[in-house]
Amino acid sequence: MSIADNVTRLREEIHEAAVKSGRTGSDVTLVAATKTQDAAIVQAAVAAGVDACGENRVQELIEKQTAGAYIGAPVHFIGHLQKNKIRKVVGAVDLIQSVDSLPLLKAIDRVAEEMHVIQDVLIQVNIGNDPDKFGVHAPELDTFLEQAASCAHIRVQGLMTMLPLEADERETRVLFARMKQVFVDIREKMYNNIRIDTLSMGMSGDFYNAIVEGANMIRIGSTIFGNRYYR
Repeated sequence: MSIADNVTRLREEIHEAAVKSGRTGSDVTLVAATKTQDAAIVQAAVAAGVDACGENRVQELIEKQTAGAYIGAPVHFIGHLQKNKIRKVVGAVDLIQSVDSLPLLKAIDRVAEEMHVIQDVLIQVNIGNDPDKFGVHAPELDTFLEQAASCAHIRVQGLMTMLPLEADERETRVLFARMKQVFVDIREKMYNNIRIDTLSMGMSGDFYNAIVEGANMIRIGSTIFGNRYYR
């Protein structure tokens, strides 16, 4: 099937899952995870109507931006961001989804100030307490956001999570539901320059359950593009 066909079918599944949580498919932002895809393929996904493109690697981000791959859609950085590559990402993307530590947050704020921009970010939460995943642990999130509120050149727009790879479907549902409750609890608190509107969780293997449990942004790669080929 073509990328356009895949996106059409995916939109139907998104809508079906959203209805189960009292919403519609238009309430869910579809981010195409474009790692390893070339510029022409990314453009095909944009033409097919994805809401945004998400890049994991800084070098690929730069190469594809130069080639015009993302024209017509916002671009997000969704991978682990190393501090020595912050200057190549801040101001170059619409959203950094993967702010996973306080030192990284502060470094992004400093660079954004130097560049005279306001950078939108999501805070990555390690909801499964997985030692193999980056992110802030849920009990530390309040303190983290209090620190983020003092960062004048960052706008926190919400939360993001990635689940342990070994989680089965039951564990996945439990963790997604737990993450949604963290999202709801944090939304009730008031912080300067922080809007907890976005809950980014769910990828190709688990997006349906993520949406049922409350995700309003998903990051999809293989369901759109097929299995990745690593050069």
